[in-house]
Amino acid sequence: MSALGRHILVELYGCSSEILNEVSIIEKAMIQAALDAEATIINSTFHHFSPYGVSGVVVIQESHLAIHTWPEFQYAAIDIFTCGDIINPWVAYDSLKKALEAKQGSAMELRRGQTDLLERVDFDLKEERTQKEGELRPQYKREVWFTDRDDNIALSIRHKGELLYNEKSPYQKVQVYDTYAFGRMLTIDNMVMCTEKDEHSYHEMLIHIPMQSHPNPKNILLIGAGDGGSARELVRYESVEKITQVEIDEKVVEASRQFLPGISSAYGHPKLDLRIEDGIKFVRESAPATYDLIIIDGSDPQGPAEGLFSIDFFKDVYRCLKSDGILCFQSESPHCNSHAFVELNQCQKQIYGKNNVHTYLAHVPMYPSGIWSFMYASKGNLHPYKTLDTDEVNSFVKKHKLRYYSADIHKAAFVLPYYVKEMIEEA
Repeated sequence: MSALGRHILVELYGCSSEILNEVSIIEKAMIQAALDAEATIINSTFHHFSPYGVSGVVVIQESHLAIHTWPEFQYAAIDIFTCGDIINPWVAYDSLKKALEAKQGSAMELRRGQTDLLERVDFDLKEERTQKEGELRPQYKREVWFTDRDDNIALSIRHKGELLYNEKSPYQKVQVYDTYAFGRMLTIDNMVMCTEKDEHSYHEMLIHIPMQSHPNPKNILLIGAGDGGSARELVRYESVEKITQVEIDEKVVEASRQFLPGISSAYGHPKLDLRIEDGIKFVRESAPATYDLIIIDGSDPQGPAEGLFSIDFFKDVYRCLKSDGILCFQSESPHCNSHAFVELNQCQKQIYGKNNVHTYLAHVPMYPSGIWSFMYASKGNLHPYKTLDTDEVNSFVKKHKLRYYSADIHKAAFVLPYYVKEMIEEA
């Protein structure tokens, strides 16, 4: 061979945008390309960049394959470097062109380390351990990463590579990953919705704060909450007679039922009436003074959840509450979505009055900044913690083996940092 290695610089055009934006598919395609070329795989590391794009590398014993994708341009840039004369990099090229569904491709081969320009020198290997005959090869290690990010902050989570669920509904893309540190994870449009390890802090705080402060909640409306965690917490209460859950996207429910059984365990419960409908329309058409408690468990204010953050919707919610009814909903991160957080607080105070709106916080590790806010608004005079029966709450917590919520946490959640008080003009 006239060179130490062969290096192919590849450009693929007209690829499938969906494939180029899916880290698991890209990783599989790159691994398969290496295998097709009969390379020995050592390591793979892949990252997804929100909202789109994937970067990754497969380290092979013979060198590497690397890729970066631009789904918005249906374009992928790839380089394939193989050392020696055993591996044919063009086999990997053909494999990737097919896997990415490229309409056209171009490539340029470079010969790296021309032998006529090289001079071998003595290199002392006596300190190095050499591989003996029969010794195991290096173990293949996969590193595939999901990244949830906006313009200012990003969170990357290592997962096992395969997508357990991957469907695109008329509203959004719904996926389930199996992560190493947080168990299975539900994402919507490349944003983390919940994980098995930390979902309790979110669902328990969203539900038990209002439920433990209402004297007799019987009829409850739940908007969104397709993962099932909020319904799971609500059915713990024997006093509840009916829970109407309105979720716009059946794919979220389907994904959770199939792959998150510990979260979606309330589906099928006799008290739960699940409706696949538009929650905004449902509330608008509901009769006045119907519900003791309305819970809004939606995603960030974009896509199908955007309307759940409008003042017209919240006015309809107020109308549907009974005279002593309570509204409770997630209100974003004070750190990372401060504009929405402040606007939501001001909106509720316009509708319910300043003294009847209370903000509280919880620690949710997988959400941006880890600090998440909720808002409690009372149509009547119910207060979120002044009449709390500590013994009764702790008995409930022990009976149901809750993991985050307790009487102490209930009260402490309303103790706000000074900067949060300043944001909502309560300092």
